Amino acid sequence: MKVKSAEIVISAVKKAQYPEGDLPEIALAGRSNVGKSSFINKMLNRKNLARTSSKPGKTQTLNFYLINEEFYFVDVPGYGYAKVSKKEREKWGQMIETYFTERPQLKCVVSIVDVRHKPTADDIMMYDFLKYYKIPTIIIATKADKVPKGKWQKHLKIVKDTLNIEKGDHLILFSSETGQGKEEAWNVISQYVYGEQTEKDQNE
Repeated sequence: MKVKSAEIVISAVKKAQYPEGDLPEIALAGRSNVGKSSFINKMLNRKNLARTSSKPGKTQTLNFYLINEEFYFVDVPGYGYAKVSKKEREKWGQMIETYFTERPQLKCVVSIVDVRHKPTADDIMMYDFLKYYKIPTIIIATKADKVPKGKWQKHLKIVKDTLNIEKGDHLILFSSETGQGKEEAWNVISQYVYGEQTEKDQNE
């Protein structure tokens, strides 16, 4: 996909602040510091559109990025960051759950995991949540550049088996450093943006 324009249009914390209209939305979820911002910047060919930070828990809102004036990336707060207060984590959790379960414009969720490590209990919980609500999911196993090429398949199998990835969901090896997986990710995302009927649509 050729990205002609990309801009953040709103940072929302409640439904009333979501963008109006019916443009399709692709949400991005992942543990704090897993590389969501780097994924967004790489996919959109921008260096600092999504601000990266060494400090986990930086994203505290639903950030809507309008792309080509045709669809949105929606960056949701990272999960699993222990130093954020329990009350704050619960607030984020409710905000994310409301968005995921009540937003008809949501076409799929890109779930980002670190391919170097076995998915955490939080990663499993997120994937199980998405499957419970029948939300189509793309698993992005990022930081591929940190793993020797000869071990890629071994690490991908660990991700697939740990999450128990369902048939129909995509698992893509990705690197924000080298661009590995970028074209494949766009090919899959485009299917949801430009009209392929999804399991979520079929079940509504």
